[in-house]
Amino acid sequence: MYNELSSGIKSSITRSITKAFEIYMTNISWDEELFNIEDFVKSWQLYIVESATWFEKVPKVIKESPEFHEEIALKINASIEKILSEPVNEDLIASIEIMQDKLGTQYKYGCKAEALYVESLLKEMQKQA
Repeated sequence: MYNELSSGIKSSITRSITKAFEIYMTNISWDEELFNIEDFVKSWQLYIVESATWFEKVPKVIKESPEFHEEIALKINASIEKILSEPVNEDLIASIEIMQDKLGTQYKYGCKAEALYVESLLKEMQKQA
């Protein structure tokens, strides 16, 4: 059923998963021990109802289909895997390392999205220092 959707809607679904995941991970400070897939899915569902324009474009019969939910679960897993495997570029690493040296911190990061979170956190710490 997912494959029957337009490419625009499928792309919007992927973007909503990515955005909701980044928001969720920020809310738990990228603490892997706090990650809970069920909590993430709940937050994504809330995000799509409140913020995603594609949700209204998908027919109710598709949204209620167990097959669609299975396909979306696979898409969520694939999207999360893609986010977590995206490497951090050298410029971002350099930016973070400079700030960490100045602030005396040692935040770790394993992917680009987490590095962007750390960079944002460090910038906020610099403003307050």
